[in-house]
Amino acid sequence: MRNEPSGRENPRRPAFFSPAAMESQGGTVPDPAQVTEIAHETAAVLVGTGRAAEDPELTERLVSLVDELGLSTVAELWADRPARSLPGALWRLYALREWVQRNPEEASADYAAGMRFTDVNHVVAGVAEPPGPAELQALTDAVLRGVFAGDLDLALQRAAAFCRVVSAGRADRAHSTDVTDREAAGQQTRRAANMLTTAEDLEAGAHLWRVGELT
Repeated sequence: MRNEPSGRENPRRPAFFSPAAMESQGGTVPDPAQVTEIAHETAAVLVGTGRAAEDPELTERLVSLVDELGLSTVAELWADRPARSLPGALWRLYALREWVQRNPEEASADYAAGMRFTDVNHVVAGVAEPPGPAELQALTDAVLRGVFAGDLDLALQRAAAFCRVVSAGRADRAHSTDVTDREAAGQQTRRAANMLTTAEDLEAGAHLWRVGELT
């Protein structure tokens, strides 16, 4: 259940202080335990702030967080955390959005190739028809919007379904590429496997959120 607004001014997006940023400002780099604590606290504050505020403008700023901070800053905070944790799940959602934003044609080609193998996941992902570059960019924004202003577990399920379709598409394209370029096909196959692992982790995250254990 989402917290009801308190009537106070909506909280601002929390500031991010990665270890590198702290050091550049003359601060000391925290030890690994502190880094872990910072990662989980920033993820919890970010999600909690967004969900409590019920502010569309804030939601859009959170969706485009990487545009403002840069993917490397977000990676410093969350990329090393377990995949089946709140910071780990957020990192994967933002990384997916960044990939689609930067490579929309590649993403749509992978997705289109995988649709015929996994109709159910295509429906769960909820991509508008036809699933071209703009539609996939809209999907990844909608998924993150759901984290802060919707059912977080459903947002993770949609992202997982998207990853499953992309994984199937990459595997199919690898099979076609193998005839002319075995090395490229091998890379596509590995990327397909990695995307499938991401889907499984996001599905697990959705379950953990439903039972109150995604931290």
